[in-house]
Amino acid sequence: MPSPSPLGLHRVLDRPSGMLPQAARRLDASPELQADDEVRIDVEVLHLDAASYRQLSTAHTGSLDRVDGEALRQAVLDIVAERGKMQNPVTGSGGMLIGRVAEVGASSPLGLQVGDEVATLVSLSLTPLHLCDALTRWDGLSATVPAAGHAILFGRSVAAVLPPDLPAEVALMVMDVCGAPALVQRLVDRHRTQTGSAPRVCVLGAAGKSGMLSLAAAGRAGAEAGGPAELTVVCVDVPGCEQPAILATAEGGTVVFFSMATDFAAAALGAEGVAADVTMIIGNGYAPGHADIALDLVRSRPGVRAAFDARRSTAQTTDP
Repeated sequence: MPSPSPLGLHRVLDRPSGMLPQAARRLDASPELQADDEVRIDVEVLHLDAASYRQLSTAHTGSLDRVDGEALRQAVLDIVAERGKMQNPVTGSGGMLIGRVAEVGASSPLGLQVGDEVATLVSLSLTPLHLCDALTRWDGLSATVPAAGHAILFGRSVAAVLPPDLPAEVALMVMDVCGAPALVQRLVDRHRTQTGSAPRVCVLGAAGKSGMLSLAAAGRAGAEAGGPAELTVVCVDVPGCEQPAILATAEGGTVVFFSMATDFAAAALGAEGVAADVTMIIGNGYAPGHADIALDLVRSRPGVRAAFDARRSTAQTTDP
């Protein structure tokens, strides 16, 4: 067995060893701490990422409007039981969770204490996870999944204590996509520093969570509307947006792909095929201070807060 690692290498069950947990097929999700920097979380809610939920939903009846909740529930249970983590085998993505800290290793650098209610800011696709309630409280009609079980965080994981001024469901939705607005804000600020002017920004999928926050972050940073855009942000959870994003972007501009439905080969070859001189960035779910940036947007922008509250109300009417 590999030595304990802050990257979680010791939890990988694949052979040969040395593979990172996200790339591995199976993880050891046993509840005992296996390193002094691990943390065990008692799971309360899973939140499946949009691309994964859409794929699973359409695979079990063909549309989001006619979801077979029992089949979808069993599909998620089978994935977690087989892999020791929630990683959709088609999209490769997972989501995140809310839970309460149950045990903290003596050398954990995460700053968490037993009893803290936290949201994990790393993907379920690399988080050791065990479920013990058969997801009986979930009807499959929402990406928000009431659950019971445990999860393990590593020394290099990221988690945030839930803010007391926001409902837990809202905080979960915001933190699930908080990497997007943080990167958009950084890119808008960088463009202004380099050129002396604010960029024009186009967000594809601005009605979704990451799209709303990206648009709000761009606006607060002083970005302008219009096109072709110096910065195009793709937050759509369905495939086929690679070419439209490239064509909407000015020569020398930047496209950021935050969607897990993106076909990166299609993006690269598509840009080449239309002779588009654009820089393409894979959206990283982590940036320093990303949770604080996203939560502040919700607090300070009434329209954004109202949109997230509406999503919370919808989830409450569909979840048991």
